Amino acid sequence: MANSIDAHVGKRLRQRRRLLGLTQQQLAGEVNIRFQQIQKYESGANRISASRLWSLAKALDVPVSYFFDGLNGEETAHFSSNADHAPGTNGSKAPVDVFSTKETIDLVRAFYNLGEEPRRRLLDLAKAMSGE
Repeated sequence: MANSIDAHVGKRLRQRRRLLGLTQQQLAGEVNIRFQQIQKYESGANRISASRLWSLAKALDVPVSYFFDGLNGEETAHFSSNADHAPGTNGSKAPVDVFSTKETIDLVRAFYNLGEEPRRRLLDLAKAMSGE
């Protein structure tokens, strides 16, 4: 069973990899490991060592702290391997992580491929449609 912190770090790894448009194979090649290891990291099945986390952060162009962003006190207080401590498994309604969906990642990537003026206009349109 994955530790909730390992699962969180793996989830952040997957989010960043997808945001950059990298496959597991491409990322694995950057850090000289097999893609199956990336799969295990992303699922939280395997813990990421400090040196590997450093290499992954460099390959993904983020600080190491990026992988721990979003952890709350509950996860950090429970350094057990019990998966019951994972966010959203305690019966409460956890907020949906919008960056966990492929569609959101695709939308963000497409948004930043637009020029400045179309980005501003699209943002204005989205705000108008949402009632902001």
